[in-house]
Amino acid sequence: MSTQMQQLYQQVILDQSRARIGNSALLGEKVDGPHGYSHQVNPTCGDEIELETELTGNGRVAVRWRGDGCSISMASASVLSELAGENSVEEMLVIESAFHELMHSRGTMEADESVLGDAAAFSGVSKFPARIKCALLSWMAFKDALNQAQAAREEKHHA
Repeated sequence: MSTQMQQLYQQVILDQSRARIGNSALLGEKVDGPHGYSHQVNPTCGDEIELETELTGNGRVAVRWRGDGCSISMASASVLSELAGENSVEEMLVIESAFHELMHSRGTMEADESVLGDAAAFSGVSKFPARIKCALLSWMAFKDALNQAQAAREEKHHA
């Protein structure tokens, strides 16, 4: 990866860390649609996130979160929320899988921006094992909360 690309990716992470897209009050039981909730902590560096998903009627998933932690974990949550607003549930599952694979590549994999969008900016993080958990924290919470929301939707349909 070129130095220029690394600098661009670093800027994306810093900008997203400041933007904190999706960082808002959680609605809890006041959510209308099927929803899920996950609380994740990275004991290594103290990052913490509470993330809520809500399945909307148009095949999308709304993501809200509250958290505190390093710029990588907060930027990752922001990028995740932004991507969720632009993609269907099925597309988000593809993106989540690709992001997970990228983070576990130890820097040997080239990020596919056409799939990952701004999440490709975290490709450099995969070279630092101690930081991988920071980048993955919100994504683990997302997967957990999404599974809960999908189970709640199934339960509702079978009731």
